Amino acid sequence: MTQASIAEAKNHLSRLVQQAEAGEPVRITRRGRPVAVLLSAAAYERLLAPKPELGEFLRAWREDMRAAAVPFADETVFDNLRDRAPGREVELP
Repeated sequence: MTQASIAEAKNHLSRLVQQAEAGEPVRITRRGRPVAVLLSAAAYERLLAPKPELGEFLRAWREDMRAAAVPFADETVFDNLRDRAPGREVELP
């Protein structure tokens, strides 16, 4: 990521915008500390886009994996992993 001071950004804004459009964000600093980031409009829109819920994401991911013929383990493979013991005795005061 390119870094530029506010003064540099003011003097070279066109060049920095071209960099951002090309997909390279530009970090703007004041006295060496980051204060802003210049992004392309496309990158900004991706940040604003609603994210799918986890269930939707997993469903879509599984469909993609099945379409790519990626084999999944049989669901029963994990049945013996859980300890079904009742646990230890606990006495509360």
